[in-house]
Amino acid sequence: MSEIEFIGKVRDFIEQGGDVLLVIAIATAIMWTLIYERFWYFRTLHRKEVARVRTFWDARRNRASWESGHIRRMLISDVRLKLVAGLGPIQTLIKVAPMLGLLGTVTGMIEVFDVMAGGSGNARGMAAGVSKATLPTMAGMVAAISGMIFSVQLRRFATDEAERVADSLETDEH
Repeated sequence: MSEIEFIGKVRDFIEQGGDVLLVIAIATAIMWTLIYERFWYFRTLHRKEVARVRTFWDARRNRASWESGHIRRMLISDVRLKLVAGLGPIQTLIKVAPMLGLLGTVTGMIEVFDVMAGGSGNARGMAAGVSKATLPTMAGMVAAISGMIFSVQLRRFATDEAERVADSLETDEH
């Protein structure tokens, strides 16, 4: 399939699903960009952050004082905040996607009711409305489910990694 044919099929799909489908596509693209950014952060910048925190902690002579305990908690908290940064907007987009699909359902059904109210019984017009009602619903659910699968993995990794960092910052208390 050529690039032009692919673009034509995408355009036809969006026309069948209505304008709400385009909004769902944009929201999904933003969600996946944020998911990719989190994976990229975990594989690159997080490792540097952990090395920086460990170097700072290992350079301290006194790791048993009250002040050291607060510094340790601050370092762990800082790492945890950087790990979960960006997960909130991903969660929001996951929750918004089905609602956008529902909006598409409502607008599609309004189109079906308009055709029925006209009294013509135009099967083609009703089919177009049903298509506009079902495609956004499906797209919203697919976007939400796919995002949820990766969001759970990201959150679990962030939690586990924060615990690993906390465990690696040893204190001198006996």
